[in-house]
Amino acid sequence: MNFKLSILTAATLSAFTASAALASSDVIPSENDTFTNWGEESGWTIFVDDTRGSCLIERVDANGNVVQMGLTKDQEMGYLGVFTQNDIGLKGKKEKIFLSLDGNVYEAEAHKKTKHLAEGYTGGYILANNAQFVDDVMNKYEMTVFPEKEFAFTVSLDGTKKAIEAARQCNTEQNA
Repeated sequence: MNFKLSILTAATLSAFTASAALASSDVIPSENDTFTNWGEESGWTIFVDDTRGSCLIERVDANGNVVQMGLTKDQEMGYLGVFTQNDIGLKGKKEKIFLSLDGNVYEAEAHKKTKHLAEGYTGGYILANNAQFVDDVMNKYEMTVFPEKEFAFTVSLDGTKKAIEAARQCNTEQNA
């Protein structure tokens, strides 16, 4: 990988905050939730999680990585899920990870989950209520996961801004 970043010299180091009392089953969609395709925007598919009455966006990038974004069940926080077929070294159910968005480095606790997209996908969800992180996700084009690790990988965020705006409209419709 040609992208190297020293976390110690990163321009910004921000932390996500999440309530430890939230169980991941209450936070993220489960495999038992039912989904309806609401539409597409800028290469992202927007789904309504009929079980929760909220919307999420999903995209598979050119490298086969899957990114999902949506709101927690109580709609107090956002979540970002990243799934890959690469071995990314997630060992436990919760693990500290770092994400880099154009030099802004964020520390998060990932909740490991096997994604039921296809055989071999693993990854995790992180919770976020950091306004700067949301702004970076909407306005940057790449996100590097584990920027200092040998198994780091980059996911494309192309079209995220328009897709998030469309998901907000979808959520407005669900709550009307």
